[in-house]
Amino acid sequence: MDYLKRKRFWFALLFILYTTFVSADEHSHKYEKGEDIIIWVDTVGPRSNQQETYEYFQLPYCKGIHVSEHHHETLGEALLGMELVNSGINMKFLTNEKNATICEKELTPKDVNLFRYAVVNNYWYQMFLGFVGEIDNISGDVFLYTHREFEVNYNGDKIIQVKLGSGNPIKLHWETQDIPVRFSYSVNWVATDDPFDTRFDKLLDTEFFEHKIHWFSIFNSFIMVIFLAGFVSIILLRMLKKDYARYDKEETLGDLDHDLGDEYGWKQVHGDVFRAPRSLLLFSALVGTGHQLVWLTLVIILYTIIGNLYAERATILTASIFFYTLTSAVAGYTSASTYQVYGGRDWIKNVIATATLWPGILSVITIIINSIAVYYSSSRAIPFTVMLAMYAESLVVIALGGILPFASIFIEIYFIFSSFWAYKIYYVYGFMLFVFIILLIVTACVTIVSTYILLNSEDHRWHWMSFLTCGSTAVYVYLYSIYYFINRTKMYGLFQTSFYFGNTAIVCFGLFVMLGTIGYFAADKFVRTIYKNVKLD
Repeated sequence: MDYLKRKRFWFALLFILYTTFVSADEHSHKYEKGEDIIIWVDTVGPRSNQQETYEYFQLPYCKGIHVSEHHHETLGEALLGMELVNSGINMKFLTNEKNATICEKELTPKDVNLFRYAVVNNYWYQMFLGFVGEIDNISGDVFLYTHREFEVNYNGDKIIQVKLGSGNPIKLHWETQDIPVRFSYSVNWVATDDPFDTRFDKLLDTEFFEHKIHWFSIFNSFIMVIFLAGFVSIILLRMLKKDYARYDKEETLGDLDHDLGDEYGWKQVHGDVFRAPRSLLLFSALVGTGHQLVWLTLVIILYTIIGNLYAERATILTASIFFYTLTSAVAGYTSASTYQVYGGRDWIKNVIATATLWPGILSVITIIINSIAVYYSSSRAIPFTVMLAMYAESLVVIALGGILPFASIFIEIYFIFSSFWAYKIYYVYGFMLFVFIILLIVTACVTIVSTYILLNSEDHRWHWMSFLTCGSTAVYVYLYSIYYFINRTKMYGLFQTSFYFGNTAIVCFGLFVMLGTIGYFAADKFVRTIYKNVKLD
């Protein structure tokens, strides 16, 4: 029976190659013949959720002749729960090994049960396709692979690729006594002409991310933006021109005729539109935070396009933390400006609210997820009632307002979800940038239209309406995440479920704040423009 060809219930370990000597570090990637290469092993976890991870040596693998050491190079690696540990496998550059022993140990009944649990629950590794164990489809027997075979491709003094195979299966019973096991490995060095700079391209799923459907969705979103912008610039401007003509005609009427006239529409609320919105402190903090997140997103996407950050471990997260700190001034300035324009006086509360809104939401959700993670031994409140206290008609506008922005990013969301939850490396950040710009334009257009509808119904409370109208897009994204969880993932259990929906909630809240801020800015510009020449009674 060829166990290497079985594809059910994979177990995971992540091998990353480094060296301990000065001439061969992970940044230069250069090695000399005979130099030691450290094979780091990362966390392990179930294939159904790559975010649920556990320390590698929680499983009873032997540690070899080398002392195990933990390695965190960046803050991003630590936050992502990456636990790089020296595997203890003795590998030297350009030195072949045949069936060398890692160690020999006695597996206790507890050890055997841990391995059985890992195999049965579909644990797997991420980078190199190999097996630690699997189940026989017919008999249901559980097997543990005790041999690892490395094929290392090199070009000159640099390692290009490492392939891992598994063999020497032993059958795992429900043991009541210790069983002897010998863990072994082989190393075979193979020269290749593949260039070092393009070694990462093999991991990119171009057929998935550059599919015709992806291109079609981009084109479809672009066409929608053209039609929507045309609607706003032509239809809405014609309506405003007609309104101005009617209001100018009424200005020439006498007082009696003016009183008996049919004056109606957005001019009727010209004395109220610049009143301070309810919960001004919260509103200002949301606008400031959203403005910061918009710029943060643009900077991260552009930086990723320029620097190919997806090719390095946790670099995007580390860069996000750094740029979030740099762009915090944007949130402070925008929030303070909005707060001051509408007559806010308690600037200390404004500073505290703005500084703690996004980190506070992030911390609360993260603490909940981490508490569950600690329970499972893993390595890893906003007052909306005030916002929703509006007319039923307003709720309809809010609900409908998020549909067009969601439609413009729907396909891209599928690719992003597939990247984050389905083990695919997202690299088409040019697509993401284009879709993000389209999303911002659609958000602005939809908000302007909904604000006009609101003011024309003689309702002056446009501030929260403009924020919530396209901010509701985040609700549709979260509803889609529920569909994706049920139909596209194989996650199960409290930890995987809370991790999925907790992290999705963080992303959706950030999206809500960003789009709400763009909507408010667009509506504010629109309102100040149309009321600029309106005379106060």
